[in-house]
Parts: sequence; C-alpha cells; structure tokens
Amino acid sequence: MKIIWTFTLLMIPGVVSSMSVTGYSGGGVTIKCRYEAKYTENAKYFCKGQWSQCRDRIMTNEKDKWVQSGRFSLYDDRRSAVFTVTIRDLSKGDSGTYYCGTERVGIDPHTEVNLKVLTGQQIRTVRGYSGGNVIINYKYEIQEENPVIDVCKTADQCFTVINTNRRAEWKHDRQFSVYNDRSAGLLLLFIRDLNENNSGKYKIIVKVSEDYSFFSEFNLDIKKEDCCVKSISLSASAGGSVNISCKYPQSHIRDVKFLCWRSGADLCAKETSVKESRRWRDEGKIRLYDDREQQLLTGSISHVTEEDSEYRCGVQSDQGHKIFITRVLINVTDVLKTTSSPSSSSASVFKTSTSNITSVSPNMPTGALVLKYKHII
Repeated sequence: MKIIWTFTLLMIPGVVSSMSVTGYSGGGVTIKCRYEAKYTENAKYFCKGQWSQCRDRIMTNEKDKWVQSGRFSLYDDRRSAVFTVTIRDLSKGDSGTYYCGTERVGIDPHTEVNLKVLTGQQIRTVRGYSGGNVIINYKYEIQEENPVIDVCKTADQCFTVINTNRRAEWKHDRQFSVYNDRSAGLLLLFIRDLNENNSGKYKIIVKVSEDYSFFSEFNLDIKKEDCCVKSISLSASAGGSVNISCKYPQSHIRDVKFLCWRSGADLCAKETSVKESRRWRDEGKIRLYDDREQQLLTGSISHVTEEDSEYRCGVQSDQGHKIFITRVLINVTDVLKTTSSPSSSSASVFKTSTSNITSVSPNMPTGALVLKYKHII
C-alpha cells in the first residue's frame, strides 16, 4: 500500500516523496512541505520515526500563523499549499527520519525527511564596541554551486548574498559587508561603525534549495568602552618606520591581539597576531608586543610605503570572531631630498664651448654623489 502511495505522490506536481536535509548543531533548519490544494483545511503535522510509529513533534489546525511547540514551529500557508517547519537548537540526537504529514481519512499524504545534524560552530554571543567594527565567522559545508545566503537582523531587515562567480568578493550594504568563500565553506560578516542600536539578534540563513535551508542565530552585544581610542593618525617617511600603541578592554586580556592591514576593498588583507604576553612577535615588517598588565598592544611597522595607509588593532575571540577597536591611519610622506654644493672634495664638471673637463677629488669615498655643474664662458 505504501509503495503505491509513494508513486502517487511522485505524480503530483511540486510534491516530493522524500528529501535529505543537513543542519548544524546549535543552529536550525527550515523545511518546506508541499501538499495538494484540496487539503488546505486539513490539519498538518511533523513527526519523527518510521512511518508506522511516527510520533508528532508538532501538529496544528491553525492557518496562516506560526504555531510553536518547544523547539519546533509550523506555519501553514494555505494560498501556497505549503507548510513550513522550523527546528532550532539542533543537536546530533535530532538526526533521523521525519515526516511532513496532512491528516485525512485513510492514509495521510506525507513526505519523508531525512535529517542529518553535523557538529558545527555555535555562534551564541558576539561582543563589539561603540565606534568600532566586528568580523563574524560562520563556517558551513555545502555542495551547491551557488547557495543563496541571507543576513538578517529582523525579518524585514535582510540582505541577500549571491556569489555567481568563482572569485569571492566583498558585498556591501550600508553598515554590512559579507565575504562568502565557498571553497573554504566560510562566510565573513563585517559590521562597521558600531553603535548600541546594532545590538540584538541576528540570523544567517543558507538557502540550499527550494525545499530547505539551514541557519544560525546569534546575539550582537554592543557596549560603550571608554578605555580605548577609536582612531589615531600617525605620520611616517616612505621607507622609514612608525610605532603604534593600542589600548584594549580588560575583558579581552587573554584573547589573541592582532594588527590588520586594509588594502582597498579587502578589509583584512594581511593579519599579524600575538598570542602571548610580553613576548615580541615578528612577522615580515610588523613587530607586535602585548602587555596584558597595561592592557596595551604596541608594535612597529618598518619599510613604510603608501600602501600602509590604514591598519586596525583588535582582539580575536576563541571562535575566531574579530573585534576591531582602534583604527590606525598613517600619512606617508616622501623621503627628504638633500643637495650639496660643489667643493674641492666633491666631483665637479666644467663645460666650455670647446671641451668637457671632469675633475674628481681623489679623496671622494666610493659611492659618493657626483654633481654636475654647468659653467658658460
């Protein structure tokens, strides 16, 4: 009987007999269950277990409104003949077989849902500071070529990230920038010029197909912090060095400290970090030193060029989220040029209307500058 019914479902446009869904521990999934329009008034449910012993996780007769039961929510959209199920705070124990069902006399029309919950990064709370910036890491595994990703603060404050080419790029929308590195399965969410109004619950949604998506929710907590300067301006000669000094809040004493170089649209093109207190870290032309007793990150940048115009000091949480505290702007000036007048110890060149005579002092050191002096007779 079940075999015949499964075949019947396959013949109904838009209705599938089964689907595979992947979610991540600590996050959630949203599943769309389609049904025939003639069942719009029937009760809908979502249950777990084999079909003959399936236990309801949520069931409702309500239409066009969300109904909640523990971690499960259900919304029956009669106009679209689709009911949506959301499961939050996933754990490995949620893996298994589920069914979307429509109650009726006889065998209920149903769709099998095979849910697999992977161990993933749980984003709970991210802290930032008024006037600063933050980069939030979200790791995911997805095989689809071009997943659609939404970043939302509330249901009506979302923007969509779609990368259709192989080269990952930053996408900007007001205070927000997103970088989706598909090859690494990593989404970076950058929020700039933070203020207390940015505090609240955020949601990152990865739409895998028309039938399901997975998501992660986190709280962004923006605080005022008087300890630290928001921006500093420095000057340095091209080819020279410049010293930096950045305070950080006491709550981040044990966190990793970093100096991030910005290059054009790349918000953190190169990063140098220090993990230990009172020990110099050298990397290329960057030197960093973290004095945890003073809550002070100091360092230097050598061989300065015009490209070294902007850096940011910050701290990194144990989940890899970056909290930018101080913006460092560097005004790079040209190297001072010096001139010399001809003397007995310098090279001099005399040019007449008939001949050129070059006279070089025998005491001139190797590599000395040769000045040309033109004399008209």
